[in-house]
Amino acid sequence: MNRCGLLTTSKEPVPLKGVEVELEVKDHVATVVSTLHYENKEDKAIEAVFVFPLPGDAAVCHFSAKVGQTDIVAEVKEKQEAREEYDDALSSGQQAFLLEESDQSPDIFSLSVGSLPPGESASIRLEYVIELALQADDALRFCLPAVLNPRYQPQGSEGGAVQVTAVPASQVPYSLSFSARVSSPRQVSRVDSNCSLEPLQYLNAEQSQAAVKLAEGHKFDRDVELLIYYKDAHRPAAVVEAGQASAKPGTLMGDAVVMLSVYPEFPQAVMSSLASSGEFVFVLDRSGSMDCSLNKNRQNETRISSARDTLLLLLKSLPMGCYFNIYSFGSRFEHIFPKSVEYNEKTMKEALKKVKEMKANLGGTEILQPLKHIYSQACIANHPRQVFVFTDGEVGNTKEVMSLVKKNSPTHRCFSFGIGEGASTALINGLAKEGGGHPQFITGADRMQAKVMQSLQFALQPVVDDISVRWDLPKGVSVTVLSPPLTAIFQGQRSLIYAQLTGQYFSPQSSESTDGCVSVEYSLAGQPYQNHLRFSLQPTEEAGKLTIHRLCARTLIRCLETQETEHSREPDETVKAQVVDVSVQSGVSSSFTAFIAVNKASKEAIQGPLLRRNVPVSLALCSGFAFNVKRKGSKVAPAGFAAPRGPPRRCMVACDDVEEEQPERSSKGAMKKSKQQQEAKSKGGIFHSVRKMLQGRGKEPDMQSMRNPADTRVSYSPLPADPYLQLVSLQKASGSWELNPALAAALGKSKEEVEKMKPALANKNVWATVLALVWLHGFKSDAEVEWKLLARKAVSWLLAEKEPPVTDCVVAGNTLLGCNVQKDTLGL
Repeated sequence: MNRCGLLTTSKEPVPLKGVEVELEVKDHVATVVSTLHYENKEDKAIEAVFVFPLPGDAAVCHFSAKVGQTDIVAEVKEKQEAREEYDDALSSGQQAFLLEESDQSPDIFSLSVGSLPPGESASIRLEYVIELALQADDALRFCLPAVLNPRYQPQGSEGGAVQVTAVPASQVPYSLSFSARVSSPRQVSRVDSNCSLEPLQYLNAEQSQAAVKLAEGHKFDRDVELLIYYKDAHRPAAVVEAGQASAKPGTLMGDAVVMLSVYPEFPQAVMSSLASSGEFVFVLDRSGSMDCSLNKNRQNETRISSARDTLLLLLKSLPMGCYFNIYSFGSRFEHIFPKSVEYNEKTMKEALKKVKEMKANLGGTEILQPLKHIYSQACIANHPRQVFVFTDGEVGNTKEVMSLVKKNSPTHRCFSFGIGEGASTALINGLAKEGGGHPQFITGADRMQAKVMQSLQFALQPVVDDISVRWDLPKGVSVTVLSPPLTAIFQGQRSLIYAQLTGQYFSPQSSESTDGCVSVEYSLAGQPYQNHLRFSLQPTEEAGKLTIHRLCARTLIRCLETQETEHSREPDETVKAQVVDVSVQSGVSSSFTAFIAVNKASKEAIQGPLLRRNVPVSLALCSGFAFNVKRKGSKVAPAGFAAPRGPPRRCMVACDDVEEEQPERSSKGAMKKSKQQQEAKSKGGIFHSVRKMLQGRGKEPDMQSMRNPADTRVSYSPLPADPYLQLVSLQKASGSWELNPALAAALGKSKEEVEKMKPALANKNVWATVLALVWLHGFKSDAEVEWKLLARKAVSWLLAEKEPPVTDCVVAGNTLLGCNVQKDTLGL
């Protein structure tokens, strides 16, 4: 059995024994309560340190500890002050608990449980609230991150890579229990998951309340994802929450707040004609980790191979006359064309040839430089820029990337795709949010092609300009909008607006209804439009929970943090003070604050040094990764978190020396205990070592050779030719197909069979194009979202040809292929 940084020298287990998660979903807002159970079975006092992922847009609003019968509730304090109080408490023999957000990325937290005496147990309670993202199929998505992959940190970037103790999923030594309760004004249609669930239980006759649990035996090989389907997910709504009675009126916590969910509906006449212009820039991650399998049940399908297939569909679906380019990146970046080129048959073929050759061989994950190069290119008149970013999200400098995208947001829209388990939610959601686009996560059994093509349909919607929000409120009531301005809206997609309401506008004793109204105004295809939402100002949320207030605070904090990093690498003390004030006032964590709890009743003298125990988190970088970890005393702390100060009163036990197990290679390719491991030893942490392996020190990393030697797969064998992708690859940029042997083979027929059935008066290419459409509708209707746009392009080409025998071609095509597809179904 491998030693993975989770055992003491006497092979004692880590102190974290189990994690319990309770999820409560009310409509599209979730409250998550996680309880972590610790027990020290060693004969010395320990400090347990757990670095773990949380959703990047979560509002962490409660942190407490229970030791024996003593409950200790944490306070939010300025981060440096909290760190010093934690160290001082441990120095004086008190128990202390510290929870802090990484300086580099808001989706990574560190929990320190200090001075846990021998035989002592402690339960840590962590609570956060979050809005659930609406998916293209109308599901509300909740994701409990269970996987934290290494985050690549470019040289010269701010800070250092976040260091964690990570092990293969099969060796995570603690258990997880997960239960969820869902309630809504609407019927709960179903709840799906990428993990095994116990049967859904309805709690009332209306089926508007339901409960579900995770089946036992979760392996920590994936994030826990729930997809919740309501009967009517697109209903605009407003939630008003009364202020905290003890808070001062006029402050965020003292005033009422409102959360508005707006679903813009565009005129059908405008939506029926998708844009035929635009500059489409595709940015593909080719770092070493993209060579991992996309799904453990389909080991031969790697992330990079799925991305290549997706680029094929994208290139075939682009409208004639638009512009495009393809970038790929790792430790360096490449582009197919020096600048974006017009889309036609020649440029499409050239791009597809290069795409077929793309491999996951560019080293690390430096996304900043290709984005800078894209933004340095002049925009093309009358062709709005749309950027599509494909990455497994293993990036350490998230905030730098967000700042760059926001700075350039007026010139483009950014659509982001997180590939595989453990993709950074902060990066993927942040790219789309700051770039005015739409995020997608591809995990489990998801097909990348389907999700990406859904986003392309969003990108082809007409650009919405001049967006403004107008409020109509009763006299004496003023509004302070806390959300950043709306920069992009899409048909059928939810836009959230948070606002603070100041003034006296209703009395609990009054029976009169007081209403407000908000109007979203915008310009679409040169015409002005409005969508209205009228709502009651009577608070609908129960007093005391302050869920919407926490989300408002989180929104305001993130806006201020982005503003603070936009203009300078040095912290803006004024903005920092504002963030700390909002964070402390609301009890919501930030990058400048931390939760600190001290058990002042415990003052037992600690005998000998306090041992640090790093709690491992699941590493799903590649199935079969294995590490041998040697442990030794160290003062290394996770980058982005606190390093120990003062005299070395603690013995830090960290993952300092990392040796990857792998098959024997030639001396030229062998990774000996030389410069690489010396650096890992001096800089510390599994993350640094994996990062160096991915960078390859100037060489292309061989991900396959870094797999577990027990895995007998030497390399990925190519998939058999997929008739569907064969057919798509034969389409011309114009939308048509040519009648040739390759088309016949893709259709499963001989050239003679296809030519024999052609109607006498039909043009060969018209016949070929109708056959392709009939085949897609007849055999791949389940994947229609993937080929809908390229089929629409084919129909447009057919209609422009004005060939009279199209009906005859449809009839003959059904006969040849054994289908029953109607002419109207084809759009003809």
